[in-house]
Amino acid sequence: MRIGELARATGTTTRALRYYEEQGLLRPDRSANGYRSYGDGAVRTVANIRLLLASGLTTDDLRLIDGCLRDELIGGHACADPAPKAEVFEQRLALIQQRIDDLSAVRDRLLDRVSELRRPPGTGDRERRAVASGPDTATP
Repeated sequence: MRIGELARATGTTTRALRYYEEQGLLRPDRSANGYRSYGDGAVRTVANIRLLLASGLTTDDLRLIDGCLRDELIGGHACADPAPKAEVFEQRLALIQQRIDDLSAVRDRLLDRVSELRRPPGTGDRERRAVASGPDTATP
């Protein structure tokens, strides 16, 4: 399969495929005339590269887990020398979880703000003032 065919099959651009090759993540064969030629596993490799980059891993990270790029990421065969690869995944998972937590907090604040903005004028003002002034210490 040539580069244009692989780009269409994976929904990416030829420029992205060349970049993956420059980064050492994708290794096409070369035909006698110098054209890139990709095997059947290239579609899976590119899909894995795109998935992992989208999840926050860097191309440096992907080079560390290179042996896994050609395998199914879920339910596939074990990668060679899994310990360092697992460590990279664990570090990135922690970063992804932190992003999820941060985004959830932002979502919650936005939902609260939308609720406030949707209240009819004049309702809820007393509750807002009470929250702003702090807890009522006069009541036991």
